[in-house]
Amino acid sequence: MKKALITGASSGIGKEISLYLNKLGYSLILVGRNLDKLNEVKKECKDSKVIICDLSEEKEVINLYEKTKDENISLLVNNAAFGLFGYFDETDLNAELKMIDLNIKGYHILTKLFLKDFILKDEGYILNVSSSAGFLSGPYLSTYYATKNYITALTLAIYEELKVKKSRVKISLLAPGPVNTNFNKVAGGTFNVKGLTPEYVARVGIDNMLKGKLIIVPTFKMKTGIFLIRLLPRKLLLKITYRIQKRKNK
Repeated sequence: MKKALITGASSGIGKEISLYLNKLGYSLILVGRNLDKLNEVKKECKDSKVIICDLSEEKEVINLYEKTKDENISLLVNNAAFGLFGYFDETDLNAELKMIDLNIKGYHILTKLFLKDFILKDEGYILNVSSSAGFLSGPYLSTYYATKNYITALTLAIYEELKVKKSRVKISLLAPGPVNTNFNKVAGGTFNVKGLTPEYVARVGIDNMLKGKLIIVPTFKMKTGIFLIRLLPRKLLLKITYRIQKRKNK
């Protein structure tokens, strides 16, 4: 049976990716910090197990790899992340450093370590869950946008390296817009537009990843928006993005 490791599997997109992969015949390693919620997901999945891990702690991320490297994992989903609304000079530094450790270092370490194994086997998939934020700068959500830019740039670069090496390993970037998860609750804001369901985003993400697509953007509307980003002046984009984020009242 094929096996997948999913981070941030206790809720939202991570949970729905786990459920969908299980339906496709994958056994699962569900990773997160909330044992009760992970066990709830486990009850809905056949042949799955739970690993508690704080992915913002470098040692714990490396230990996670050491615990699972011999389990013949063929699919890695990096999904765990959080954001923080507010002006950069007013937001909490410790919270932002934690965000950088989770949103960047956690992804970076797991991608690198599992990619090495996948390349040796010449097979495997990596899905990095990013955001449409990964194509923009984000006033009032500045650090979060910056972390997603890192993941976007890293994933695209690895894709080209794999292509040059003629590797059969596939890496993809899932970049949705607003999704109805607890992201805004954690970040300290509320959506002012209707978000996508995590079930839909999970299905679109996995289906396109298995087809080898590099950038996966659910909905035509969001694809159009990302295309227009290339055409609009940077200062205008900054104004638009600021207004969108500022309207998410605390």
